[in-house]
Amino acid sequence: MRDREVFLSLKDLIESNLAVLSRIEGYYRDYTDKELPPRGKRSYHHAVVLADFFERHYTCLETIFLRISQHFENNLDPTRWHRNLLENMRLRIEGVRERAISEETYPLLVEFLKFRHFKRYYFDIEYDWDKLDYLRKKFEDLVPLIRRDIDCFLGFLDRLLESL
Repeated sequence: MRDREVFLSLKDLIESNLAVLSRIEGYYRDYTDKELPPRGKRSYHHAVVLADFFERHYTCLETIFLRISQHFENNLDPTRWHRNLLENMRLRIEGVRERAISEETYPLLVEFLKFRHFKRYYFDIEYDWDKLDYLRKKFEDLVPLIRRDIDCFLGFLDRLLESL
């Protein structure tokens, strides 16, 4: 019975984080649709807001992946655990768990991991609008793919729970 509670808890955590992701995505869409000016009129303020959306969205996803890792394998290299976590999430471990992210989604997530690292550790920066526009495009590509991947993983959890 304990296994069932553990997997129900993981499922609930993932679903809670999906609700947060939806809110972030909604705020992002409202901001980019209504408040983000055309390229030549953007300020540092606009860059900071976009960067914050990207960082929060990725961090929420990383939290989901970390919890999955803790529930199923918990083998992360402490010296590069962020990247190692993403690598592990694209693995299907026979008899243990399904992959949490697809090969198609993985490189998009790597872009946001690199950006988050840059944003967190380089304090005195001017944002590069070419890079932010690139990330906006990648964000649009990522959102439906990561939703599909997480829905597939939740389906795996449902099947696992049915078998307990």
